Amino acid sequence: MAWQGLAAEFLQVPAVTRAYTAACVLTTAAVQLELLSPFQLYFNPHLVFRKFQVWRLVTNFLFFGPLGFSFFFNMLFVFRYCRMLEEGSFRGRTADFVFMFLFGGVLMTLLGLLGSLFFLGQALMAMLVYVWSRRSPGVRVNFFGLLTFQAPFLPWALMGFSLLLGNSILVDLLGIAVGHIYYFLEDVFPNQPGGKRLLLTPSFLKLLLDAPEEDPNYLPLPEEQPRPHLPHPEQ
Repeated sequence: MAWQGLAAEFLQVPAVTRAYTAACVLTTAAVQLELLSPFQLYFNPHLVFRKFQVWRLVTNFLFFGPLGFSFFFNMLFVFRYCRMLEEGSFRGRTADFVFMFLFGGVLMTLLGLLGSLFFLGQALMAMLVYVWSRRSPGVRVNFFGLLTFQAPFLPWALMGFSLLLGNSILVDLLGIAVGHIYYFLEDVFPNQPGGKRLLLTPSFLKLLLDAPEEDPNYLPLPEEQPRPHLPHPEQ
């Protein structure tokens, strides 16, 4: 019964958050069970473009290291802030949310080439947190009961905590930088004098992922119109 309750609760999670979180957990479980090796997952330009191992363009975003505190910490923030974005500013805009993932993934991959970064899942998490924090500037965040601050400080607090865990902050900085580029192009520049939206979600994604918009001029057929409620005849 407990598993059924958890499954039902998980199915209530928005689709993109559910799919990405599940993919990360399953990938880590496969490595833990030695069904896969991290050497089959990491980003390697030579293997991608010369050996055509194109799956590495995706799998390097799915592996957060072996099971342990760092993994659960990252999964907590991925799940929480991915869900908050999808249920908040991206509500009803699944195609735009997926396009943000694609934009961030491509840009991180290109910039990651400069820093010889092999796994970019943590950078993607930092991007999600950064975009949420900039769109929720008035929200106060309680950081593990230790600190309370405004949401825009959260990405920097996470970076400091990552440093305490002994991780390289280069990945966090990459995620913050890509998140800021997305936020600027999507939320800031279009509202400037002469500005316009440069990040346009492809129409095929909208057709594939978004519910079709209802035509306000559509008139339903007579048989589709609700019938008036007739009172019961008095006895």
